[in-house]
Amino acid sequence: MRKQKGFSLIELLIVVAIILIIAAIAIPNLLRARIAANESSAVASVRTINTAEVTYLTAYPTVGYAANLVSLGPGAVTCPATGPVQAKACLIDNTLAGGTKSGYNYAAAGVVGATGTLLVTYSVGAAPLTFNQTGVRMFCAIEDGVVRFDPNTSGVTVAATPMAPATCTGYTVLQ
Repeated sequence: MRKQKGFSLIELLIVVAIILIIAAIAIPNLLRARIAANESSAVASVRTINTAEVTYLTAYPTVGYAANLVSLGPGAVTCPATGPVQAKACLIDNTLAGGTKSGYNYAAAGVVGATGTLLVTYSVGAAPLTFNQTGVRMFCAIEDGVVRFDPNTSGVTVAATPMAPATCTGYTVLQ
């Protein structure tokens, strides 16, 4: 009798089943790790925007805080050859100034005070692009520089306009 070489169908099915079981265990952990990384990037980006807003206020005291994210960025791929200007302060990168980075949407806006046109406060918000895939929590900050979060149980994914400062102060302070 001749000895057969190779694997039987049953042996191949057992190997495939083992691979599927390992994948079923590993993929959810991989997704949670990606969400954690995106949320960490979102917090860092909100802190970067906070720093940029304070720098903008120092550089342009007659204006106050920046009116939006675009004003904090370069306005193009690189900063103008003539140097930063009020509308293109070159304080954040072009990707963040565009409002989307690492699975999160960002928005920021200066708020005019009661006495005129000076932007006396600002708010910045970050929400996941796809709830439960790119992120879960929403993040925000105002001129006090404290990053806060909302567990986002409703699954909000758009930060097209920054939230009101009063809404942000109602969020939990990030430790």
